Amino acid sequence: MTLPSKAALDALTEKEKQTLRLIVRGHDAKSVAVTLGLSVHTINERLRDARRKLAVSSSREAARLLLDAEAPENSGDTRFGDDAGRAANDQERAPVTGAAPARRRLPVLIGVMLMTFALGLLALTLLPATVQAPPPPTTAPATPAAEAARRFLELVDAGRWTDSYARFGTAFRKLNSEQVWTEVSQRVRPPLGAVVSRTLLGQENIPVPPAGVEMLKFRTRFATGGEKVETVTLDQEGGDWKVVGVTIE
Repeated sequence: MTLPSKAALDALTEKEKQTLRLIVRGHDAKSVAVTLGLSVHTINERLRDARRKLAVSSSREAARLLLDAEAPENSGDTRFGDDAGRAANDQERAPVTGAAPARRRLPVLIGVMLMTFALGLLALTLLPATVQAPPPPTTAPATPAAEAARRFLELVDAGRWTDSYARFGTAFRKLNSEQVWTEVSQRVRPPLGAVVSRTLLGQENIPVPPAGVEMLKFRTRFATGGEKVETVTLDQEGGDWKVVGVTIE
């Protein structure tokens, strides 16, 4: 694939880049709007402007071009997803929900959520946000979804990419090969180091069709990467809890 010119990439605003990074992970315009708390009309305008600047007809193609252009900047860098700087013509930040004090976010591993939360091809993404600190750890008994989330994270901690891939839902595995999952995981997980501690912060039901998904947040301290908030989203499939999304912020 031929990369666009530097001038074309520089013409993209940070909001357009943010939207394209979500598209390359499998979002459609509706799920991008839900994630960023914006209207679908606003997202479609961003995508239209990005396609025009990159001279392509497909939003997904524009997203892949941006990913390919940014990938070399991330190799060998433990701060995956950081941009060199914000574009001058981008004057505002789009709202994104998350946890921890306001700063640039470093989502590491992104999966797939079903329906309007559909996420696809794994990518390294910057999601700036102004948010509140995480809630205190929950004292409620562990639920089946929470246990499933812990088992998945433990497989990732151990570098067992094949076993962890098997715990993803069908929608994720249709859009992402095991090779893609393994390559991204190997690039971004080992630099964080071993897990020192992991505490469940809370569990929330996200009411998306058809029956909602469960979103669980963990406060995890890594030997090298320090304290992060891990979010694992699961959906029931065939009576089992399957992972449909995971981030480390």
